Amino acid sequence: MVLKNIGELETLQRSLRNEHSEKKKWVAVCAGTGCLASGAESVFAAFEKELKERGLKKTHVSMVKPTGCRGFCERGPHIVIYPEEISYQKVMPQDVPEIVEKSVKKSEVIERLLYTDPVTGEKVVRDTEIPFYKLQTRLILGMNPTLDPSSIQDYISRGGYSALAKVLNKMSPEMVIEEIKRSGLRGRGGAGFPTGIKWETTRRARGGPKYVVCNADEGDPGAFMNRSTLEGNPHSVLEGMAIGAYAIGASEGIVYVRNEYPLAVKNVENAVRQAREYGLLGKNILGSNFSFDVSVVRGAGAFVCGEETALIASVEGKKGVPRQRPPYPSEEGLWGRPTNINNVETWANVPLIINRGADWYSKLGTPGSKGTKVFALVGKINNTGLVEVPMGTTLSKIIYEIGGGLPGGKKLKGVQIGGPSGGIIPADKVNVPIDYDSLKELGAMMGSGGMVVMDEDTCMVDIAKYFLKFLLEESCGKCTTCREGIERMLELVTKITEGEATEADLSLLEELAGIVRDTTMCGLGNTAPNPVLSTLRYFREEYLAHIKEKKCPAGVCKALIRFSIEPDKCTGCGACAKACPQGAISGEKKKPHAISLEKCIKCGICYTTCKFGAVRRG
Repeated sequence: MVLKNIGELETLQRSLRNEHSEKKKWVAVCAGTGCLASGAESVFAAFEKELKERGLKKTHVSMVKPTGCRGFCERGPHIVIYPEEISYQKVMPQDVPEIVEKSVKKSEVIERLLYTDPVTGEKVVRDTEIPFYKLQTRLILGMNPTLDPSSIQDYISRGGYSALAKVLNKMSPEMVIEEIKRSGLRGRGGAGFPTGIKWETTRRARGGPKYVVCNADEGDPGAFMNRSTLEGNPHSVLEGMAIGAYAIGASEGIVYVRNEYPLAVKNVENAVRQAREYGLLGKNILGSNFSFDVSVVRGAGAFVCGEETALIASVEGKKGVPRQRPPYPSEEGLWGRPTNINNVETWANVPLIINRGADWYSKLGTPGSKGTKVFALVGKINNTGLVEVPMGTTLSKIIYEIGGGLPGGKKLKGVQIGGPSGGIIPADKVNVPIDYDSLKELGAMMGSGGMVVMDEDTCMVDIAKYFLKFLLEESCGKCTTCREGIERMLELVTKITEGEATEADLSLLEELAGIVRDTTMCGLGNTAPNPVLSTLRYFREEYLAHIKEKKCPAGVCKALIRFSIEPDKCTGCGACAKACPQGAISGEKKKPHAISLEKCIKCGICYTTCKFGAVRRG
């Protein structure tokens, strides 16, 4: 079905809206990667089978629909029964008959499958009442819970491609760029460059053809917001790219997505195919003079290919390494032609801005950071998942109100923001609003939006070592300062964690970090020292404790910890001795036990096994 003009699109939208406006029940089964990994496919099949066998498919339920990621992945598989919006989590196939009998047929609520608030202990029926969702402002992720990502009709029925129709019908390319500039949208890939200015630069660049690229090479450990958007609402990204291409003067677009995201690849390839079938990609879109098409390129999963020039090299079939800038991709990018690269989240913002206007969008956020931002909230936090909030929301609100605080009543120590090359914000800064400028002042950065929560048991020197290891493995090695500098930094930090470093080593580490930051060519090297510099800035005393006292305050660094048993607390229950894999613990029943330091491998099982706090780690 090729839509020949805007009128046909509007007619189709009205028709699909009427078709979907029925009041019958329907069941949404989250089909994001997280829920699929927990068995959502079996749950979906169980619903289909149960409804068919009971003959309820047409009488009680209009459909069972696979939807995009709801973002609360640790609670999956996640289902919602509409229109009551009864939300069940951690659903198993064997739960389905009871759900159909009670909730589908009688609208009864099954309490054991409801979400339990970790703070109040109360059961919650609807997602909109769960603090994790209630306190968010979901614009980018807003359609995910009810949209079938494999259906272009589902997207169109919700007004999909109206923004593209609007720019083709009513706006010149210059007007589109001005609208994006007025909205204040900044790139969500990390650097936060103003999107409208970037588009304008590419439009004004000489030469052609011009290209637009969607950077879906999301490689940060713990970050999955781009994957979720591509999986759950791929047409929003394609529509944003088409609008950008119209504004810039491009006729070809590329989605560069890592092959490690098979569902995202599948859904975006399907979306491209559907958009072509409906004439929303291809020649003379909606009867206009604008022609634009998109191809999908799979990346091999190299972290450095998230950098613009490395991505371009990879698309061109070359080794994915960055090159010196300028010239910038906006002037000399793919195949030497002007190329505009934005990430998934940036493109997905564009239809929202065009549909609702720059004035609406610019009212969200802070003076320097507009709109919302999606964060991947992970680590030592009760509610793990995707969190979308207006720019300027405090870290405290995200962690304690949306995230439900830390498990086990542990104290917050710090939060890693911006991925492996981001920075760590200490607990006493959690009331600072999260926006591009505030994070920069704190020595961190927005990055792609990864947010790793760390509790009091985290060793910040060990964390710096972990991220340096990751960055060393992912460095392409083209820059001497990056290749050699990160390795030397890792050696120094390792010496510190093993109690073999001196204060001179600490000074050398700090000096080296500054050199790597200032002299490497691309963003990976420039930001690689951030884990070291930010932990030195806020947790220097921990480094000094490792060096001067030969002690790891958090009890994490194996070379510096010793396990012992406090006789006054030991009841002689023998649990630690039974758990010890080395037979390092001995003692008579009901008498204090002891640990042999010669046999102990410092695995910590005795520490976590003892219920009386008798095992000391220090």
